[in-house]
Amino acid sequence: MSERIIWRNVRLINSLQTVDIVIGEDGRIAELAAAGTAGGSRIIDCTGLYASSGWIDLHVHAVPGLDPYGDEIDEIGVGHGVTTIVDAGSCGADRIGELAASRQQAKTRVLALLNVSRIGLQRVDELSELHWIDREAVLRAIDRYPDLIVGLKARMSGSVVGRNGLDPLRLARSLSEESGLPLMVHIGSRPPGVEEILPLLRERDVVTHYLNGKPDNRLFDLSGRPLPALLEARASGVRLDVGHGTASFSFEVAEMAKRAGIPFDTISTDIYRGNRLNGPVRSMSDVLTKFLSLGYELNEIIAAVTKRPAEWLGRPELGRVKAGEQANLTLFEVAERPLELIDSEGEKRMAMQTIQARGVYTNGQYLTC
Repeated sequence: MSERIIWRNVRLINSLQTVDIVIGEDGRIAELAAAGTAGGSRIIDCTGLYASSGWIDLHVHAVPGLDPYGDEIDEIGVGHGVTTIVDAGSCGADRIGELAASRQQAKTRVLALLNVSRIGLQRVDELSELHWIDREAVLRAIDRYPDLIVGLKARMSGSVVGRNGLDPLRLARSLSEESGLPLMVHIGSRPPGVEEILPLLRERDVVTHYLNGKPDNRLFDLSGRPLPALLEARASGVRLDVGHGTASFSFEVAEMAKRAGIPFDTISTDIYRGNRLNGPVRSMSDVLTKFLSLGYELNEIIAAVTKRPAEWLGRPELGRVKAGEQANLTLFEVAERPLELIDSEGEKRMAMQTIQARGVYTNGQYLTC
């Protein structure tokens, strides 16, 4: 059993008042009390800090042994203020059991998008051979790990699919329909083009890397107007995910999207060891700070890593701060502090206000960041 903890004088998103969050010995939120009134065995002074439900990163790579796309679960999870990560296709059917086993030792909650290629990211051209898209292996993996696998992943870049064009996506579409799981589709280098990919997506499918700066295969034309295929996909219920990554976020394109009124549904990092240590991602806090510097409201930004991904996952409780429910919280600061930011195109900008994770409460533990 954990100790009774008070987060004293903390501010909730969308609230003008501060509260005491009382976390009972059973790890549940006992109450949201008036600031300064609650008592407990451990009181943490949170004056000047915000609390939200635990941040969710919908696109990470968390299998340490995969090179270059791998990292330690808790390093990119609770260490960065993220209580739930979704590994986005690191593993196909051949290695998904490895991810399932590794989460048993982690403090971070781990979910996964199964790569439709059985080899996953053992190679970076995992969709170049269609026989690697093994229907029976995919369905067996989904059946074996229903509490882990929440969707399917297809990386639709020319360097990944080789000469197969749209065929891997058509096969992934069929697997999605048969399993009832949504697709996350990576857009990158041509071919195929985004105008060919988007019409194959359906409601609840996710386009990740929607703010990539690739001039010949992005979702906005050179004048900053959204492509007709993007508008049609949005109208049909397709979700837009940031998926920052090493090569997939442009300040210029993000400004185009904001001017055009095409906001993100979810903000994710596409973090792994290389872009964590060497940039341009660094951390979820840095990625969120980029959107603060672009002029988005704090409540919009935090909803994109809490309420919205929780609803997409079908786990709305992960996006709530509510008495009686398991405590799943991120403590963070919004400070007047300069920070140099860099996008995937090498463009640098200076933020004067920054978001920084300071701690989490998850699985009955309070951990500092």
